[in-house]
Amino acid sequence: MKIFAIGMNYALHNKALHDTLSKPEEPVIFLKADTALLKDHKPFFIPDHIGRIEYEAEVVVRICRLGKNIPERFAHRYYDAYTIGIDFTAREMQRKLASQGKPWDIAKGFDGSACIGDWVPKEKLPEIQRLRFHLDINGKEVQQGYTGDMFYKVDEIIAYISQFYTLKTGDILFTGTPTGVGPVSIDDHLEGYIEERKVLDFNCK
Repeated sequence: MKIFAIGMNYALHNKALHDTLSKPEEPVIFLKADTALLKDHKPFFIPDHIGRIEYEAEVVVRICRLGKNIPERFAHRYYDAYTIGIDFTAREMQRKLASQGKPWDIAKGFDGSACIGDWVPKEKLPEIQRLRFHLDINGKEVQQGYTGDMFYKVDEIIAYISQFYTLKTGDILFTGTPTGVGPVSIDDHLEGYIEERKVLDFNCK
């Protein structure tokens, strides 16, 4: 199983973190280790040795068939369900590594950093680019987004990724986070909603 993730895919998030509203010339792709996957409402244990950990809530797509060099017009056939995920990020470490021109994989791919909720078959939800979603922490909404605001749409991303990686059943795709990211603390309770359907519910330890 591969965990793909997209960076800089919402304008206002880019403005907040990178001081630009511009669309990247091509999708910004990174991968997380398979041990990053956290599911089944299990708690997220905040690492205490890599600095500030921030949440990034986003829509996650499940790949359902084998594919390579997929044309964009056929990409919709290659995923079958959606959920909400948290791309946990060691922000200080990421900025330090980026400033040194080094890869920042460990700031994004550490154990437990790819948290996902319960899958919802796509037939039960609106079309992928018409989904609204939000994240609550301790009962207060902290982040909300609309997939129609993505720079690169899901079908574009799948077509692009499949030029370099063979997609396999069970691979997952984090599609990018909107503005509103922030830190998590011990005892925080996170709940993620897709079209008002709660699919994500876990605690930080």
